[in-house]
Amino acid sequence: MDDLAGFLRTRRSRVDPAVVGIPTDSRRRVEGLRREEVAHLSGVSVDYYVRLEQGRATQPSEQVLDALARVLGLDETERGHLFRLARQRRRHAKAPAGRVRPELLRVLALVADAPALIMDHRLDVLAGNHLARLLFGRPMPGLNTARHIFLEEAERGLYADWENCTLDVVGHLRLAAGKYPEDPRLASLIGELAMGSERFRRLWARADVRARTHGRKAYRHPLVGLLELHQENFALPNEPGMELLVLSAAPGSPTEDGLRLLVSLGADSDDAHPTVNTEIRRQRAGS
Repeated sequence: MDDLAGFLRTRRSRVDPAVVGIPTDSRRRVEGLRREEVAHLSGVSVDYYVRLEQGRATQPSEQVLDALARVLGLDETERGHLFRLARQRRRHAKAPAGRVRPELLRVLALVADAPALIMDHRLDVLAGNHLARLLFGRPMPGLNTARHIFLEEAERGLYADWENCTLDVVGHLRLAAGKYPEDPRLASLIGELAMGSERFRRLWARADVRARTHGRKAYRHPLVGLLELHQENFALPNEPGMELLVLSAAPGSPTEDGLRLLVSLGADSDDAHPTVNTEIRRQRAGS
């Protein structure tokens, strides 16, 4: 329950007392709400709430969690995360295996005019199409975008909005850790990022969670310049933790021209879809 305790403490510190009707003055030294204030507003005893923040209270009821989510001003993503953390001792979701069905790989290969990739909950790229390989300048299987963003200093310039990307990555990994608390590979990745990046450590300590389903993604490609793309994340049915990400350009935009140029620069490739087809062959060989 330590993750629940830490999440409650960080959310409490961000609530403006005035928003919930608590007067403040210059003598107040606490950032956000006091524990007894959260308890009072939530309708639970101070002792019980203190035990929650100390990781000593187990299995809070849905009514208590609903009240805490309301008082702490949690959005839908944060509320879901709170409930998962509170239920961790009851059951643990098994970490997905990470194997991509050949049918999904064929679908991925059909996306010809936009970078597209399949990613798991650890932000491991399991497969990508030709344009994705050209965008990142490397084979897709084996790429972890969290490592790419935080630990590979030479690659940082690829991300035109690097700071916001780091917020998205940490928020996503926080959600994943809440869903799969017993995934050793995820825990190892988080430890590696914490050891290698001071910014990751600072953001992780904030306990923010993010569910990015769509939005702007901008890249500064070394060959074609700025690419302002729109990202759509599609959760894959019956594939827990996996998403299909498609990065599209607005019709008639400079970015659409940039993607065409990127394709032409990579046209001398022996295989029109090397990453996807290589992955299909690899999985067939392992069958």
